Amino acid sequence: MPLTDRQIKNAKPADKAYKLTDGSGLYLQVTPAGGKLWRFDYAIANKRKTLSIGKYPLISLLEAREAAESARRLLAAGQDPGEAKKQAKQERIAALQNTFRNLAAEWYEHQRAGWTAGHAAKVWRSFEVDILPALGSLPIAEIRIKDVKATVDAVAARGALDTAASVLQRIKAVFNHAIRTERAENNPAAALTGTIKLPKQKHQPALPQAELVEFYRRLLAEKIRQPTRIAMLLIMLVFVRAGELRRAEWEEIDFEAAEWRIPAEKMKMKAPHIVPLADWPLELLAELRAITGYSRYLFPAVSHADRCMSENTLSYLTGRMGYSGIATPHGFRSLATDILNENGWPPDVIERQLAHVEQNKVRAAYHRTEYLPQRKEMMQWYSDFLRERYEQAKQAT
Repeated sequence: MPLTDRQIKNAKPADKAYKLTDGSGLYLQVTPAGGKLWRFDYAIANKRKTLSIGKYPLISLLEAREAAESARRLLAAGQDPGEAKKQAKQERIAALQNTFRNLAAEWYEHQRAGWTAGHAAKVWRSFEVDILPALGSLPIAEIRIKDVKATVDAVAARGALDTAASVLQRIKAVFNHAIRTERAENNPAAALTGTIKLPKQKHQPALPQAELVEFYRRLLAEKIRQPTRIAMLLIMLVFVRAGELRRAEWEEIDFEAAEWRIPAEKMKMKAPHIVPLADWPLELLAELRAITGYSRYLFPAVSHADRCMSENTLSYLTGRMGYSGIATPHGFRSLATDILNENGWPPDVIERQLAHVEQNKVRAAYHRTEYLPQRKEMMQWYSDFLRERYEQAKQAT
């Protein structure tokens, strides 16, 4: 006769373990200590086996019967219920180990060898802030498109669309790693590619060429520290990126060779770069060294000699001079490009001086000195061109 809940509840322990049979292999084993354990006996490949289903009352009579029926279906299909249970347990353990956080950490450790320390820290910070709080504890094989979308949408909702796009790319990269290592079968992030509509990139406003003399006149009239004035003059003369200028160190300046050698880790393109120094930049640097030579940086922060000046210093100065929305420090690169092109300098030489290079490391080493004689000549010409307008501004002051 099939068991009833009353029989099971009323079953008392005895000196020896005994069985209460439900039928077709399912029974409840009552132990001398009072434990009540569900068991299912079966035969496969001429061997008798027992499947442990669980403890009563944690597993109810109904649930035990359902488990037994599932085991019978596996047997009918030629599968061993015991082995299937072991495999399911292993998969659960693997799922707990293969969380998104663990896979992300694996991917990160593999990738960081090719990154600078600063970039590596920035990438992991992105995971900690924008990705792991939502996805970190989830088994990677159980993450669905809706989970990834919710994570990315939360970042986009802050208005940080560029960050949202980066977050999606990083999630996609972690899933690709999981697929390669056979811990995931598909990449839900791939389905969202192209769904983030980034705003069109705005070009930095560039000072009109006709405004050069007036710009210099206003710069000369500004009541600012001389290192700040020199920084503005230099960024116009050598047209590097603002971050490259403000983080420049004295050990990078070779006065004898008249070169500024910027290491790869400071360049946007991660390739070393040489800036030929014409007469006027060298004069400005000599003047600057007498003021800030005590620091490793050309432009140290006012209150901290071990730090470089703020990234907003030159932008703020440009705005204070009345050029907000008209000119930016980065825009001096466009200004130089226009003037040099108009005056017949070869585009390849200009592009090389702008450090628009390929990421390929072999080519990067070559690019550093490519067109160097022509670039030195061009930079001297450009220095003379700007100095002429600077002298006009001095006369008008």
